[in-house]
Amino acid sequence: LIVADFKDDNKIRELAQSSDVITYEIELGNSQALKNLELQNYPIFPSPHSLYLIQNKFRQKKFLKENNLPVPQFKKINSINDLLLVAKVFGYPFMLKACEDFYDGRGNYLIRCNEDISIAYNSFQNLEIFAEKYVDFIKEISIMVARNKRGQIETFPIAENIHKNNVLDTTIVPANISPKLKEAAEIIAKKVVTCLNDIGIFGIEMFVSNNDEIFINEIAPRPHNSGHYSIEGCSISQFEQHIRTILNFPLSKPKLLIPTVMKNILGPPKFSGNYRIIGLSNLLSIPSTKIHLYGKSITSPGRKLGHITCTGATLDEAIKRCSDAKNSIEIIVD
Repeated sequence: LIVADFKDDNKIRELAQSSDVITYEIELGNSQALKNLELQNYPIFPSPHSLYLIQNKFRQKKFLKENNLPVPQFKKINSINDLLLVAKVFGYPFMLKACEDFYDGRGNYLIRCNEDISIAYNSFQNLEIFAEKYVDFIKEISIMVARNKRGQIETFPIAENIHKNNVLDTTIVPANISPKLKEAAEIIAKKVVTCLNDIGIFGIEMFVSNNDEIFINEIAPRPHNSGHYSIEGCSISQFEQHIRTILNFPLSKPKLLIPTVMKNILGPPKFSGNYRIIGLSNLLSIPSTKIHLYGKSITSPGRKLGHITCTGATLDEAIKRCSDAKNSIEIIVD
């Protein structure tokens, strides 16, 4: 166990020197430090180049567009005049986003009218930013896709995601979308990893528009929050599949065993500090319910402290169980 900042070059090297293979589970890592290690023949998956591409949202969108993958219109912003021009082209509303170091909806500003432009621009002082056309979506979906060194690619069942305050709240599997859209999402996910030409598991977040178009929102080069349902719901979990990819083992074809719903346990609003969770006995009395706690000693607003997964004979049964389970516990801040 090495405790250090994600960007600490020396500690990353120390980890590499004591490991057979390096992987990562967050985009905040030091891609240049990993690139230097890769040049010295340390095996790192997914590649530092993919991390470099993905950890900057503008670079990520540019890569996807260059490979003819569906993304909303976007434009780099270097001045407030750029933003005024974008407003005329995109129309309202549209998004202003920080390029790096933000996730879970942080670093985003929805610009609804002319009056928002200066406020939004000034809120991103000294940050690299870009504008993105707003997608009038009816659903948010995601798909985990894995690729090993042999070029074998396998996709997980498509998840339907519900966000609250820009943070994932609930994942429902199977997603309530048409077979045509499921096929389209799978094709897009496979094309992403083929274009990256990389190894590992990737979470592809997508919007389904009101006219049944699919747009890629973001790529995560790692196991993803919306793939946690796979631990209880699938024939193989996203975590085992990830290990299979980086060790170049054959990949298993993931199958949904039973309708599955996951809910995140998030830190309560306006509170930070030590906490405890009460009501576990009530939660564990609900059939086909599992709780995963992450061992975080401190809570803060919206922080992911764990998740609950419920399965059921029907999706409605799984949804009800998960709702009951979430309501049976309470986070007490000391």
